[in-house]
Amino acid sequence: MENNKGFADRFDWTLAFIILLLFIVSLFAISSAQTSGQYLINFIPKQTFWYLVGAIIIGLAMFFEPEQYKKMAWILYGGGIFLLLLLIFMPEGQGQIGQLRNNAKSWYHLPGLGSIQPSEFMKTFFILAMARMISKHHEKFPLKSMKTDLILLGKIALTMLVPLLFIMKQPDLGTSLVFIAITAALMLVGGITWKLIVPLFAGTAIMGGTLLWMAVYMQDFLSNTFGFKAYQNARVYSWLDPYSYATAEGYNLINAMTAIGSGEITGKGYQGRQVYVPENHTDFIFTVIGEEYGFIGASIVISLFFLLIYHLTKITLQLKDPFSTYVCAGIIAMITFHVFQNIGMTIQLLPITGIPLPFISYGGSSLMGNMLALGLVFSMKFHHRTYMFGSHSDD
Repeated sequence: MENNKGFADRFDWTLAFIILLLFIVSLFAISSAQTSGQYLINFIPKQTFWYLVGAIIIGLAMFFEPEQYKKMAWILYGGGIFLLLLLIFMPEGQGQIGQLRNNAKSWYHLPGLGSIQPSEFMKTFFILAMARMISKHHEKFPLKSMKTDLILLGKIALTMLVPLLFIMKQPDLGTSLVFIAITAALMLVGGITWKLIVPLFAGTAIMGGTLLWMAVYMQDFLSNTFGFKAYQNARVYSWLDPYSYATAEGYNLINAMTAIGSGEITGKGYQGRQVYVPENHTDFIFTVIGEEYGFIGASIVISLFFLLIYHLTKITLQLKDPFSTYVCAGIIAMITFHVFQNIGMTIQLLPITGIPLPFISYGGSSLMGNMLALGLVFSMKFHHRTYMFGSHSDD
């Protein structure tokens, strides 16, 4: 019986080993990045501390079973919304709780603890709420129809729009795109008919393309009508033609591509960087990897993320409980989009947004948020085996 298996047999050692490898990569990359002289702080002890906190978060997360997460989902979602709402009214500036970074009011500054970004935790809370809502919908409407799918689509849209509006208000375009990616993934696995999915996704693609075109040719209209900021428009046209804005908006992208390209096949070696890239310990950490370890090192890191996503996908396919399946699918979408967007923006595949590289970029909020997400996966896998031969329709 699976019930008789001990902790060592039920714990996901493979996932833990992948996290350990990402931790080692993170320390090497951050250690080299801080030699650029951008900051006087040693980020290695801080990143190690956040990883230890993340390990504790994973341990605590495993104490709760899927059924308990299902019950807490809307409470956590509501708590996350409250933190996003409260952030809007927090006074900002030196010594204030509200903190403005890169033109976005996305952070709480807590004396003695540092800065916390609530949207990083809201991603996981959002996934839990969506998973509960979709699973409950299918329990209520076991027979699918166009009507029930439209109802589900409306619930999904409403659940997404509430946090999305608060995050766009900050404004934080990168995090907003993460929420949209999670929603799209859960719509695909949530059983909604393709008769609704295809036109919806096609319409979204057309709308996105139109906004990109307007960001280049109708900037005043976007600013006056939709409140787009000048720097947001600049990210689009500097992405499409960075060399025309080499000393302004295109500076970061040009330096990022130059750094990665200069690494060639094998790289310049540890701390062998020569190209200056701002924020190279956080959002642009991949440029350090590309320059110092070249194509081979960058490919190894990408393969490590592929291994992580592959392993998470295997876990998701093993789960029998719909709620657990949706939670894991949302987490896979979140991590995949983060990796694709972060690496893509450094090689001009995508516009630059403030999205860190998961588990490698320096940052307490991002790392704790991702560790919480993986803690849910550990829990789903750990407790799934307990109920493998039993009824778990309530999980």
